[in-house]
Amino acid sequence: MAQSVIRTITVGISEAHPVAGAVLEKAAAAAHWLESGFSDAGYEVQTIRLSTRPVFDDMTGDLLPYARSVQRVLNDTGIGHLSLGPAQAARPEFPLERLAGIEELLAECTALNCTVQLGTAQHGLRAAAALPAARIVTRLAAGTPQGIGNFRFAALANVGPGHPFFPAAYQEGPDGFAVGLQSAGVVTDALSDAPSGLDPEAITERVRAALAAAAEPVARLAERLAADIGLGFHGIDLSPAPHGDVSIGAAIEHAIGGPFGGPGTLAAASALTRALRSIELPRCGYCGLMLPVMEDTVLARAWESGGITVHQLLAYSAVCGTGLDTVPLPGDVSEAHVAGLLLDVAALAVRLDKPLSARLFPVPGAGPGDRTAFGSPYLVDLTLPR
Repeated sequence: MAQSVIRTITVGISEAHPVAGAVLEKAAAAAHWLESGFSDAGYEVQTIRLSTRPVFDDMTGDLLPYARSVQRVLNDTGIGHLSLGPAQAARPEFPLERLAGIEELLAECTALNCTVQLGTAQHGLRAAAALPAARIVTRLAAGTPQGIGNFRFAALANVGPGHPFFPAAYQEGPDGFAVGLQSAGVVTDALSDAPSGLDPEAITERVRAALAAAAEPVARLAERLAADIGLGFHGIDLSPAPHGDVSIGAAIEHAIGGPFGGPGTLAAASALTRALRSIELPRCGYCGLMLPVMEDTVLARAWESGGITVHQLLAYSAVCGTGLDTVPLPGDVSEAHVAGLLLDVAALAVRLDKPLSARLFPVPGAGPGDRTAFGSPYLVDLTLPR
């Protein structure tokens, strides 16, 4: 059985912005200490990250000087990822003009992440926020190499605090940490020798047993480390994040006995999600099926061939999570088209009362038949479908 990889240990900072450099340094030291604790126990830890309260809740005006100062501290402390949290644009009183400038901040400060929340259960969907959010997407595509800035931006809906995964993570309440797993390989192993023929109940049982066995020692170790360092432990996001050939798409192909996107894919996605949400461990975040098109070789291949489309991914999101993730789009896509996709995701999240997000990648200068060239260790390059 494959062992879960720790995709991220995310330390949340509760202090209001502007966060003092000494506070960031203390949180960075805690993240490094936790990384050592998991590494010493034999786990591979891919990243350590920090998340904060939503910066827009605490500060007004030009945020770029403050962002630069945060970036400098991150450089000095060896932290490559910090989330400034969402602009809570779903709130009717939130001034949408404050969204202007997010793309400039992210383009310059490459360790920072930021998001825009378009809908919540409390406020519903704020449709007027979709176009300004889409404008951030298209400007990041044009203003960062290969549009890679969109890796650190997403539109959210119904996403609460405490997530370990980026860019959605943000903090509320006391300082603490959460763990995100890269356990697509565990799911694939659990289904690789399953009897032929789709059996959703059998999928749920196999995956529940395998992930619980892999995640329980992670949770127990996290609890011990939390007590030792005096931090709260928010829980584990059990979403089986993929990475390249460690593919959740491959797991679903085992389950359905055919190509991802074919008949049975939605049923398998639902069965996997039931497994994740029935595991009795400290949980946080999405705890749903992640289908990031450009982080998974099987999903990338299905996108290239037309085996999956945006609308299929939206349908799968109705029974799992996390929405539309690392979805490539032609470079000349209009802001109105992007805004429509963001609204689709947000409407689904609000209607079903579940957390969803949209991380879209217009590829500068690329159209149907062109190949991406991100050169990123986190993204699978692919050819845009014709």
